[in-house]
Amino acid sequence: MSTLFSTGLSGLTVARTALATTAQNTANVYTEGYSRQKVVVQANPANATIGGFLGTGARVTSVQRSYDEFLAAQLSRADSSAAGLETYATQISRLDNLLADRDSGLSALMQKFFTGVQGVADTPADPAARQEMLSTAAALAGKFRSVDQYLTDLNASLNEQIAGSVSQVNAIATQVASLNRQISQLAAATGGQPPNDLLDTRDKLVNDLSKLVDVAVVRQDGGQYNLFVGSGQTLVLGDRTATMAAVTSAADPTRTAVALVGVDGEAIELRDGEVGGGALGGVLAFRSQSLAGTQNAIGRLATALAVQFNQQHARGIDLRGDPGGDFFRLSGPEVYRDTRSQNPDPLQFTAAIDDAGALTTSDYQVQVRLTAGVPGLAVTRLSDGQPVDFTPVGADPSAPGSITFDGIELSWAAGTPQAGDSFLVVPTRSAARNFDVAVADPVAIAAGAGPADDGGQSGPSDGRNALALAGLQRAAVVGGTATFNGAYARLVSEVGNKAMEVEVAFTSQSSLAGQVRASLDSVAGVNQDEETANLLQYQQMYQANAKVIQAASTMFDTILGLR
Repeated sequence: MSTLFSTGLSGLTVARTALATTAQNTANVYTEGYSRQKVVVQANPANATIGGFLGTGARVTSVQRSYDEFLAAQLSRADSSAAGLETYATQISRLDNLLADRDSGLSALMQKFFTGVQGVADTPADPAARQEMLSTAAALAGKFRSVDQYLTDLNASLNEQIAGSVSQVNAIATQVASLNRQISQLAAATGGQPPNDLLDTRDKLVNDLSKLVDVAVVRQDGGQYNLFVGSGQTLVLGDRTATMAAVTSAADPTRTAVALVGVDGEAIELRDGEVGGGALGGVLAFRSQSLAGTQNAIGRLATALAVQFNQQHARGIDLRGDPGGDFFRLSGPEVYRDTRSQNPDPLQFTAAIDDAGALTTSDYQVQVRLTAGVPGLAVTRLSDGQPVDFTPVGADPSAPGSITFDGIELSWAAGTPQAGDSFLVVPTRSAARNFDVAVADPVAIAAGAGPADDGGQSGPSDGRNALALAGLQRAAVVGGTATFNGAYARLVSEVGNKAMEVEVAFTSQSSLAGQVRASLDSVAGVNQDEETANLLQYQQMYQANAKVIQAASTMFDTILGLR
């Protein structure tokens, strides 16, 4: 009789646990990150009797999540890639809108400027034509500065976004480490039973983290997660965390870089390409792949225009008969020393434009290397990572000298070369920052042919030099292959094509992420209809086991009533 009681009671316990689990599922049907839970039931050991083995009921061995670790990892990767592409697409669309303005963009203003130059060529002595040329030149210079300021502000905005994303990464990593500790402690205290709600919370945090940065998850013994970012740098190791930091780049002080402060306290600055995926990876990819090249291309265009125009302007004479001076002025190349160098007396570099037509849109890394114990320089073009030949080859940095490469002259006069010293040469990034018209007086426009061009017959108002200046509009002087408008059109096309490419990739990746999410939801998500059916099933189970107990009680009362 006691066996019948205990069997019915075990069934009631199972049914009650199953009902509570179903109620939990139903209550969390719309909870983000919740995984459907299910009761694992096992039969109790049977009792051996003469008539055979009699069952003793059932027991709940565990409450587990319906969870697919493979699909969850796949979803994190898909979400990370989609978040990175979304961030990239958002940023590059701003560039595309800036450059593609046909009415007030650089292309339209360059056309107006050269129309003004042609006007001076047609009527070189006309004060109105000369003033119109200066006015259109001022408008063009102002546009160059405003575009550069927009790109500079955009870079500053990216620096802020990097710092914000790094703070979020650190906050999530700290929570994951804390959950690792709690999960390990609770599992040990309950004999290995899974704390499902904490597991769900941790998995959701990992997914949230993947939307900020690509992260690799390695499960260790005890169910703890180890998280790795970049090229394998540790972010979370059990219940300990490393810390990401937004720091001023050692190579380029205008940019914020990501550093990882390990559990040992050592800070390692990560290259932009080492941090991929997520919003943080998207920002870094946009900056290195699109923003830097665009700003350099605008600077190269400004440099080519200013240098070529100034050179031709200097060949003419103004209305006073004086030689023409610089018509435009702009900022020159910049050189930054990598602050990770420990050399107390590094080389002091200065850079200047050697050949504006040979300039590229790349930055350069210049390093001091030892060859057979002799220090020498190595130049790398950062846009493609290729070494660059320079002249004079084998220049000795131990003595004052200079080298030229890709239209740049790099000179040094002081400092002691030390192997490992590194410098960043930025030829055109800031060229448009101070782009302006150097001529204030319309009379000073050198429209007339100078002595070198007039065959000995100078003409302050003959307009031949202005005609040559107007002809620069059709000359292939940018990169040696493109006109001013052609180079700008190429830039607009490249940015527009990249924007379209990233948008298509984002749409495709979002669709893929949605499919993976649907697959995971089919496993881990709560189905309200299914839970309703389970509720009825377990309710009937509870009632049936109650009947077993009632029958056992009736039988027991009957036996007691016998005389």
